Amino acid sequence: MLDAFFTVNLSKQFNFSIAYKGLRSLGNYQNALTSSGNFRFTTNYKTKNGKYNAKGHIVMQDLLNQENGGLKDEDIENFTSGDEEFIDRSVFDPNFENAENVLEGKRFFFNHSYNIIKKNDSLNKNNLSIINTISFEDKYYQFYQDAPTIDFFGDNFTNNINDKVTLENFETKLGFSYYNNILGKINFNLEYTNINYGYGGVVLLFPEELIPNRIKADFLGLSAGYSKTIKNINLSSTAGLNLSDDFSGNFINGNIDFKLNKDILLFGGMNISSKLPNYNYLLYQSDYINYNWYNLGSYNNVNTQQISFGLKSKKFFNAYVDISNIDNYTYFNLEETIDQNRIIKPQQYNSPLQYLRIKAQKEFKLGNFALDNTIMYQNVVSDNDVLNVPAFITRNTLYYSNQLFKKAMTLQTGVTFNYFTEYKMNGYDPLLAEFYTQNENKLGGFPRLDFFINAKIRQTRIFLKAEHFNSSFTGYDYFSAPNYPYRDFTIRFGLVWDFFL
Repeated sequence: MLDAFFTVNLSKQFNFSIAYKGLRSLGNYQNALTSSGNFRFTTNYKTKNGKYNAKGHIVMQDLLNQENGGLKDEDIENFTSGDEEFIDRSVFDPNFENAENVLEGKRFFFNHSYNIIKKNDSLNKNNLSIINTISFEDKYYQFYQDAPTIDFFGDNFTNNINDKVTLENFETKLGFSYYNNILGKINFNLEYTNINYGYGGVVLLFPEELIPNRIKADFLGLSAGYSKTIKNINLSSTAGLNLSDDFSGNFINGNIDFKLNKDILLFGGMNISSKLPNYNYLLYQSDYINYNWYNLGSYNNVNTQQISFGLKSKKFFNAYVDISNIDNYTYFNLEETIDQNRIIKPQQYNSPLQYLRIKAQKEFKLGNFALDNTIMYQNVVSDNDVLNVPAFITRNTLYYSNQLFKKAMTLQTGVTFNYFTEYKMNGYDPLLAEFYTQNENKLGGFPRLDFFINAKIRQTRIFLKAEHFNSSFTGYDYFSAPNYPYRDFTIRFGLVWDFFL
């Protein structure tokens, strides 16, 4: 992996940056290559009097994955046995070796504002600005396979699988932002959105079921925000509304922070939202017959109500609690398995479900040694198992940190322990590149130990990490999804070098 970043200030009013991140990773299993590229350009400009400000960015990325469908069911026992014959992972024959999916996207963003009123004196501060934002996103997702795998995905229309979906999303908003030291900060926006999502042609399923090829919409929206600081209390809120029949939606967010003293910060929040499921739940087409559906008009909005609260304290601990109630939860579901042929469809759960998370974090220090602990408890209450999560997740890092050679070098080394309890882990579908709910197998409950060394000398940082070094002696029962083993013992080495001129 290479991540290069260059930024320059051409003047006090103008700067820009160019960055590129590239990754190429060849897995130990057959047909398991990942390759990605990400280009980023940003710029920022303001006039000398500070009245006009503009900033923008351009992002272009591509992500390619070779897909193999994971290990065959009959090979799971060979993997978990730890037999030396199968330690070389290339000896496994995966479900298929002729498929790839790719995601490519471009985003162009521009935001500029003009200060109409800018008045600052000892008693009164006023600032009124007009703000305009323009955003355009163009992306496509493609899955191709030179020969179908009928016993995995089911029957097909053609022998050359080539599924491609595109999305064009244009958004712009025009509004104002007003700040007063007594009233606080208020902003209001009128928004316009244009969406074009879909495929090249329609699909006719038997008996006479027509799957359209496009979801098109353009609609107006309204959004507003408010923030205010009153002594040790910070208040902030945002709200939005779509003025559309087909794409109706709204959201309200509210947050409050209270600085109890120099060490303790209390915070809380509320989030209420209503929105349609993602596009691939509403419309999907494929050369595989099972992967064709159209649900726009039959799926309801996903309604979420969430409250959260917590505290931050270096002396005591950090804690976070959130409780969510979700109506019309939408998910991909493993409906049934016939031999090895899986039937996966989007589904909407028409009963409410409740989701609880409790997270605590505390670091203990003794001299140059430290123990950083994070633990999270999760629980979902619903009539059916549609949202499966591990009950407990823990991450604990024991490390040593010190400055050596007359403080010329900072050294940090230690071990990180990761663990989550066994649960009905989501499966992975390589055609959709999405996870789906399954209730046939319980996975998890395996420890993962990582050893790391970080060294920083002036503007250079060197790091070495031995990931999952316990894999050979704690059992080969580690999976990231059913039939998809987690990584074996891996050593990573890297260098970060900053240049300043």
